[in-house]
Amino acid sequence: MVKIAVTGAAGKMGRTINDIVKTRNDCVISAGIDITGEQYSDFPVVKEVYELAEKPDVIIDFSHPSALDSLLDYCKINNVPVVIATTGYTDEQINQIKSAAAQIPVFFTFNLSLGINLLVDLAKRAVKVLGGQFDIEILEKHHNLKKDAPSGTAIMIAEAINNELDNKMHYVYDRHSVRKPRENTEIGIHSVRGGTIVGEHDVIFAGRDEVITLSHSAGSKQVFAVGAVNAAIYLKGKPSGLYEMSDLLSQS
Repeated sequence: MVKIAVTGAAGKMGRTINDIVKTRNDCVISAGIDITGEQYSDFPVVKEVYELAEKPDVIIDFSHPSALDSLLDYCKINNVPVVIATTGYTDEQINQIKSAAAQIPVFFTFNLSLGINLLVDLAKRAVKVLGGQFDIEILEKHHNLKKDAPSGTAIMIAEAINNELDNKMHYVYDRHSVRKPRENTEIGIHSVRGGTIVGEHDVIFAGRDEVITLSHSAGSKQVFAVGAVNAAIYLKGKPSGLYEMSDLLSQS
């Protein structure tokens, strides 16, 4: 039985994780961490990670980038694996996460959905076939409360594509001020915010007289919660290192 602590426990994703865990018999939520301190289920909720009465087997983080320092410090001091599913990190914070993986097991990805990670794999395969013959544009859509743009998932897709192209591409985020033809080394990344859209991502390959579009749409936040719980189960007992969805999927 894997004992999981959840940061951001009182938020939407924290509550969704609680719902998912209740349907499983291989894990349990031993505690929550949330600045509200709201206890809404059968596990205790503390306001700070250092207030945990019991060391968990794994921590799932769905909180806020501002909580990263204390979270990583606690995990390194106590040798606790962590699944980091929060978005909106700066480059400096991403480097912190990668550095922490030298001491503890860290599962870090911009998107925990199985479907999105399949989309990334298909996009990489498309690049191998299409080469530099097609223009590449990425469109992401999310709800009107999402603060960061473009989404971490859009960046993840762009970087996967760019790696396949020997990192020769550069990203263009906003075209309204660009008064010139599109360069063939561009990857356009565009953001839409509106309503209650959970998450939609399109990868568009536009060639001469034909367009290929790869699409993924998340119908609810449960897909991310399921991925996070699976990652937590996977991470228990692993040696220190940086893990991602490809590692989890290779075990399936």
